[in-house]
Amino acid sequence: MGVIMDSTQNVNDAEKKELTIEEGFAILDESIVKLSEENLSLEEAFAVYEKGVKILKEVNSKIEAVEKKVELINANGSRQDFT
Repeated sequence: MGVIMDSTQNVNDAEKKELTIEEGFAILDESIVKLSEENLSLEEAFAVYEKGVKILKEVNSKIEAVEKKVELINANGSRQDFT
């Protein structure tokens, strides 16, 4: 149960500050490990899942924003927006 509390704290800390994509992925990885634990109660599993979905949405938003900023340089040197 201590591991759950530590990870929950990480998610709570993440909610207080702007997460990087990498930090979001790290929290999601922790969530996957926690959800794989056999001794996790249904309530704890749901809390981990719910927070994971919240982080996933935030990370997905950030990835979409980055994709919109990416530019491809074509053969003649002009810039073209990444779509």
